[in-house]
Amino acid sequence: MSKFVHLHVHSEFSLLDGANRIKDLPVRAKELGMDAIAITDHGVMFGVIDFYKACKANGVKPIIGCEVYVAPRTRFDKEPNIDNKYNHLILLAKNNEGYKNLSKLVSLGFTDGYYYKPRIDKEILEKYHEGLICCSACLAGEVPQTILREGLEKAEEAALWYKNLFGDDYYLEIQANSIRDQIIVNQKMIQLSRKLGIKLVATNDAHYLTKEDYYNHEVLLCIQTGKRMTDEDRMSFETNDFYIKSPEEMEEYFKNIPEALENTLEVAEKCNVEFEFGHTILPNYDVPEDFETHYDYLKYLCDEGLKRKYGEQGITQEISDRAEYELSVIKKMGYVDYFLIVWDYINYARSQGIPVGPGRGSGAGSIVAYAIGITDIDPIKYSLIFERFLNPERISMPDFDVDFCYERRQEVIDYVGRKYGHDHVSQIITFGTMSARMVIRDVARALDVSYAEADKLAKMIPNELHITIKKALEQNKELRTNIRK
Repeated sequence: MSKFVHLHVHSEFSLLDGANRIKDLPVRAKELGMDAIAITDHGVMFGVIDFYKACKANGVKPIIGCEVYVAPRTRFDKEPNIDNKYNHLILLAKNNEGYKNLSKLVSLGFTDGYYYKPRIDKEILEKYHEGLICCSACLAGEVPQTILREGLEKAEEAALWYKNLFGDDYYLEIQANSIRDQIIVNQKMIQLSRKLGIKLVATNDAHYLTKEDYYNHEVLLCIQTGKRMTDEDRMSFETNDFYIKSPEEMEEYFKNIPEALENTLEVAEKCNVEFEFGHTILPNYDVPEDFETHYDYLKYLCDEGLKRKYGEQGITQEISDRAEYELSVIKKMGYVDYFLIVWDYINYARSQGIPVGPGRGSGAGSIVAYAIGITDIDPIKYSLIFERFLNPERISMPDFDVDFCYERRQEVIDYVGRKYGHDHVSQIITFGTMSARMVIRDVARALDVSYAEADKLAKMIPNELHITIKKALEQNKELRTNIRK
């Protein structure tokens, strides 16, 4: 059994701030003898699923959390020089209800509270606190900031607000770093703990994996802030303490407060979020009363569509057989409602005069999609293969690539929200990662390397998809020679 669990950890999804790759976190935790680890990225939960899967694959318990930003007033207040200041707060999900509430809070931080950062406020924290564990966070937390600025008496008031809300699921963080203010805060937190009966928890606000990664992380901060390593006013973590420390290192630092380490195990024991994968849950599409089943309605739309596309006399045996086969696969795999839902919102868009693209990707290989108007490309004419889209031997969620007029696409999203419920509709995000060439240029700028030298090195990176610096060094002798210089 581990003596300590990291409950305050930033991954690469704390963009240009966290340097921990998700795949490395559970591996490192296991190497150091820890059987659980948390993810608490700044204001977002983008990395949660990848983190959960990586932890499970390595036999490490995943603790799902977030370091949220809390607005000084309300999340709706956005006045310059007042509301651009915010506090940090660690929230960890105890169970699936807590995970849903955490997801809700983080989403509202973006939709309601975004001002420099995605911010929540105490009103919605009160509303969605069930199933959550709360920790007071780093020096940017409300209680630490109150200690430093207004003294212990005011800090008591701040701590008691959270204590009254979360009860025994509220913990005061003390951190293992040598920053002067942190040492002061740690001492005061211990006093608060003893006076108010709030348990302490030891954390390390880990932004990088090992002590040796400190310099690389400082360079990353320069890239984030547009500074150079030589700039005196650049953002810096001051010490090289913010890494995944071993239980022994944490034990040595907090040897006089062993309960703060023990309480991390208590928190880890409380956190039991489980995700289910491979089970698709689709909204229900309401078919007209004339049809007994959803499949009957889809078949009707398909039959009528084939007549429109090919004419009654133009429906060959090949076309008829293809449609029957596709319908049987769609029914067998449970995607009848999926086709009806996609058809429905495309049909709505066309009825409102919103331009819709002809369809892209593997979905263009479906004659059923062509017949009902999801796509506008004849798969028979162009010899497109349906199995690239849906294959009974390779179970995966189908994916239609549909383009709407960018000026009116929100109307389609609003329609889907009205019909199926706004809480059932979401938009996905894509992440742009830095290419090998971009990394060289950005790092060179942070290190004050001349543009000419940086450009020369960048152009030595082979122009290949998904090329990495490691692969480039293996392929290009000239690059290896210049890097060593």
